[in-house]
Amino acid sequence: MKKTALITGASSGIGLELAKIFAAKGCNLVLVARNEKKLQQLADTFEFQYDTQTTTIAKDLGIPNAAQEVHDFCVQQNITVDYLINNAGFGDYRFFHEANWAKLQQMISVNITALTHLTHLFLPAMVQRKSGRIMNVSSTAAFQPGPTMSVYFATKAYVLHFSEAISNELEGTGVTVTAYCPGATESGFQAAAAMEESRLVKGKKLPTSKEVAEFGYKAMMKGKRVAIHGFLNAFLASGAGISPRGLVLKMSRFLQEKST
Repeated sequence: MKKTALITGASSGIGLELAKIFAAKGCNLVLVARNEKKLQQLADTFEFQYDTQTTTIAKDLGIPNAAQEVHDFCVQQNITVDYLINNAGFGDYRFFHEANWAKLQQMISVNITALTHLTHLFLPAMVQRKSGRIMNVSSTAAFQPGPTMSVYFATKAYVLHFSEAISNELEGTGVTVTAYCPGATESGFQAAAAMEESRLVKGKKLPTSKEVAEFGYKAMMKGKRVAIHGFLNAFLASGAGISPRGLVLKMSRFLQEKST
């Protein structure tokens, strides 16, 4: 029997590339994103190219009870989720005091609340079956504070620590949780967050979403607790943990600021 992967934020970037990987591996898909038209186009493409059953759920995970509605739909359709990929998330590039509160609140709802709730809803059945894989997409942003993107960095730190903790709790159950921490990626994220002019991005050749997705998929299937894409990213992440906090903060601010 084919296994099923549920992927949030599946209409573009890393989420879309992960969907392609799972489809090519013979998995059925449940794709969750806001754009219903784009999701249906993807479903038609996947079913034609890979002969895989693709279910779409057009849902804004920033609204209350969205995660519950996604879970309820899967239960009603008798869909067993073997792989849960919590990929949906977004950022905002500006000083905290200048940011729009409604956008910040939605960011917290998507990056933290929906991810946590979906994990809580789908995990018990995985434990009962003694089988399952969860990937929570964090970021290298999780390893230090991020001036100009303070709330985004904080949400990703939450995802990292939450994932590590429940990964430990699940040892011996047959279920694994991977906190996947990509660095800056050619995915459309930077444009959505309006940070194309930052030193971290401008003029840099970034890894593609496909490369990042392939690395994350392999790490999840191996059951790795934390996976960081790229040697330099891994080196910087480890360095952030042992360097003076003031220095880490200054370096983070420098990289996030606009290139002149």
